[in-house]
Amino acid sequence: MLIQDASADTPLGAAYLEGNGSKFAVILCHGRGKHPKWLVVNPLRIGINKKLGYHTLSLQMPASGKDWQEYAEDFPEAFRQIQQGIDFFQKEKGVTTIYLIGHSMGSRMAAAFLAEHPGTPVVGFVGVGMRNNGDRPLSCDESLRRSHIFVLDVYGGGGNGRDAKDAGERKDIVSKKYAQVLVKGADHRFTEHEEELVKAVVDWLKEREQR
Repeated sequence: MLIQDASADTPLGAAYLEGNGSKFAVILCHGRGKHPKWLVVNPLRIGINKKLGYHTLSLQMPASGKDWQEYAEDFPEAFRQIQQGIDFFQKEKGVTTIYLIGHSMGSRMAAAFLAEHPGTPVVGFVGVGMRNNGDRPLSCDESLRRSHIFVLDVYGGGGNGRDAKDAGERKDIVSKKYAQVLVKGADHRFTEHEEELVKAVVDWLKEREQR
């Protein structure tokens, strides 16, 4: 049964779904100026919980309405939120395997966290609609080149074409540990393509679980 309200032990403002004893968990980071139940992260947190039985925790990231470039100053707070999520799963839920998922600005924050915290217990990262522009720590491309965990890079081929362009700049990273998935026709928010998005991520998580 889905439990959609955060418990007293979850990070403030987060949306948590119980994994009923699962040792697997996913932490999600939403896009710029949004919330834990916004587009992309909401279907993923629900779909992963329903299809795989994982705990899912969608965090309330720093979400002011300022220009994207000004968000660099909020990354330390974003890192604290992610670490709180990790601590929650390890200390309160006994989770042993943690994945991190980010969309748009959330992917920038999550990728930068991984680059700055090489000793993190996070074993894999899913970036959706990642962008490469901006100096460190804003560039997903720069952050991911400093990380050595398993990565799934999901991008849409529709919209204004920006996501596909940026994904193309990361193709040289593709390896046994770094995979890219194109969702044809999807825009930056995966409008009308939520099922394909969830399937791509769930399939990748299943593959990781079997190894």
